Amino acid sequence: MRRREFFTLLGGAAAWAPMARAQQVESMRRVGLLFGSDDATSRGRIELLREALRELNWVEGQNIRLDVRQGAGDANAIRIAVAELVALKPDVIIASSGSVLGRLLEATRSVPIVFAAVPDPVGSGFVDSLSHPGGNATGFMQFEYGLTGKWLELLRELAPGIKRVAVIWDPNLPAGVGQFAIIQAVASALSIEITPFKFRDIVETEHELAAFARSGNAGLIITAASVLANREQFTELAARVKLPAIYPNRRFVDLGGLMAYAADFDAQYRGAAGYVDRILKGEKPADMPVQAPTKYDLMINLKAAKALGITVPPSLLARANEVIE
Repeated sequence: MRRREFFTLLGGAAAWAPMARAQQVESMRRVGLLFGSDDATSRGRIELLREALRELNWVEGQNIRLDVRQGAGDANAIRIAVAELVALKPDVIIASSGSVLGRLLEATRSVPIVFAAVPDPVGSGFVDSLSHPGGNATGFMQFEYGLTGKWLELLRELAPGIKRVAVIWDPNLPAGVGQFAIIQAVASALSIEITPFKFRDIVETEHELAAFARSGNAGLIITAASVLANREQFTELAARVKLPAIYPNRRFVDLGGLMAYAADFDAQYRGAAGYVDRILKGEKPADMPVQAPTKYDLMINLKAAKALGITVPPSLLARANEVIE
């Protein structure tokens, strides 16, 4: 090879290297993850999202960058996390729940957002409709409203003597109103008296529930739109006042609660990763329908049942997805 040709090739290679690096930087996509809390459940779901994205060929450090922010259950921390994520101008943000989704939509109407588990996205004003969200957010509902009636049916099956059921709910949330209405309708068919408890303060609620439990033949439903930030206090409270209770997610049962019937949230988060993949490939949230859960899990804590003097029917045990001994 002639000397001149050699240096021409060498110069071309030197010029190509920074161009290749620039193209690699340009091809790196940015995804924000926003969680309202920093606990074992949230950390597990962050890892699940990483895994799900890798399965879709989005590998952290190669073609995707993940910016994780967690609010640690504090409203001010969530506001700061939202501001930080939006300032990074990500290609898409995954929101864990309605509480963080609302903050995100206040901060941006342009960055695509995928939510993983929101109780009532239409009633909350997050999307125009389930089939055509219409804005910059779409994702997965936390439950279908029919689930709410199933809570009461399962509670009666577990404890057939129940005649009265307290329902903890938040009337300020659209999902709370809808859930309570369905519980009332099912209760009428089962000849069960429903007593609503509007959650305000854990100490006040404890006094009210203790008085309710003393009447006998009583049970408890914790709705999905109520006290998720007070899981531990409510599982301890239900055990203390001897109320058979059913809860809206498995975390309550892990903490010692009697029974939960809820969507498979791991599947929800995998679905959210799938929506991120589609958005990164060019689809718009406005055209991607909000999806309802397709799989629900029944979890029963036998230790809690024994403490309450309840023998779980074999038919119910056979249907349980998980039984805690």
